[in-house]
Amino acid sequence: MARPTPLSGFPEWLPDGRIVEQHVLDVLRRTFELHGFAGIETRAVEPLDQLLRKGETSKEVYVLRRLQEEATAAPEGTAATERGGQLGLHFDLTVPFARYVLENAGHLAFPFRRYQIQKVWRGERPQDGRFREFVQADIDAVGAGALPYHYEVELPLVIAEALGALREIGLPPVRILVNNRKVAEGFYRGLGLTDVEAVLQSIDKLDKIGPDAVAALLVDGAGATAEQARACLELASLSGSDETVIDAVRALAAAHGIVSELLDEGLVELGALVRAAAERAPGVVVADLKIARGLDYYTGSVYETVLVGHEQLGSVCSGGRYDTLASDGANTYPGVGLSIGVSRIVSRLLTAGLVRATRSVPSAVVVAVTQEESRAASDAVAATLRARGIPVEVAPAAAKFGKQIRHADRRGIPFVWFPGTVAEDGTVGPDQVKDIRSGEQVDADAALWSPPEADLWPRVVPAEA
Repeated sequence: MARPTPLSGFPEWLPDGRIVEQHVLDVLRRTFELHGFAGIETRAVEPLDQLLRKGETSKEVYVLRRLQEEATAAPEGTAATERGGQLGLHFDLTVPFARYVLENAGHLAFPFRRYQIQKVWRGERPQDGRFREFVQADIDAVGAGALPYHYEVELPLVIAEALGALREIGLPPVRILVNNRKVAEGFYRGLGLTDVEAVLQSIDKLDKIGPDAVAALLVDGAGATAEQARACLELASLSGSDETVIDAVRALAAAHGIVSELLDEGLVELGALVRAAAERAPGVVVADLKIARGLDYYTGSVYETVLVGHEQLGSVCSGGRYDTLASDGANTYPGVGLSIGVSRIVSRLLTAGLVRATRSVPSAVVVAVTQEESRAASDAVAATLRARGIPVEVAPAAAKFGKQIRHADRRGIPFVWFPGTVAEDGTVGPDQVKDIRSGEQVDADAALWSPPEADLWPRVVPAEA
């Protein structure tokens, strides 16, 4: 068989990279649970018509169907979504979560706080930090009929705590950039612009194409005059980590003669978020009025997150408030949520050499085998150590001890255990364990000995550590 060609966009980490990914997932999961978010998992597929409701993703959905799909009509009673292979792999976790809420609303206690960590699939062009198959970690708070604003303050601070906990392994500092759609819409309508979605979609491209190109888009695509376009760009230029940014927006609105209750409401909300963040996560959350999130379902706060020094990677966590996450016609379920691009973060940690695993295998000990006839004795030592929670493997062959030590060293395993040898008089000597890094070798009892805590399991540490 010829050597296979790698398939781009589908990351497969080496064992040490997988240890890094698992550490990131464990930190996120633990932080989410500390804040009372319940974990769920949804199926990988959804009805295609549901996935295609987000029009901008229609070219990215992977369709799922059986290879031997029959051309004949489906039997009577078959669900329409199961006919003709009309299923697709989910491209995010929001669509399946909305469906999950509707299906299980009678069994959930609202407000419902959930986290969800799963793979998703998206048929886009692979590039740095962008994959076709990747892991997302979402948190959401969903209400039945109403959801208080304070959740829009709480959730980005939970994300700040979760990503902040990864600083100890080498993740760069994060900046959570926040805005409020009410501020943007109130300002644009106060200027006389009615196609708010077109304005938001244009402003959303500011970092990619620059202010001159965005001004042209506003004039050509959103019906703005040159003066209105300049005012939109002035608003987008404002940012700050304290309430002075709120004062700056009010001053700009006054300069353009804008009076808007919606703008005022949005500024009150944005100010509350900035105040809370200044106390609980100083310097992490920044009000940035160019953050638009060009998707039309956001109705309040919007968020994007960048790694400081790695801004070219794009947002590693984004989301916002949506007043119609799900609706069955009689009931509406508003929510606020954020999604972390776990694979994007892990990829940057690994490719930029920011972190390392202390070893690539879980084993802390290799039990040597003196001769194949006595392998059972080595297996018994390993079983005793494992019963005490120590990860162990037995040497693959009864080679010379030097070769068995080199086997452990290649795998990064710090200790080699030597079962007691039988003397000519039939007595059995004590077992010994060797720290192959220092060369120290001591007598040991498998029922009592333990490696140092730092060596028990692989750890993820900054690359320079």
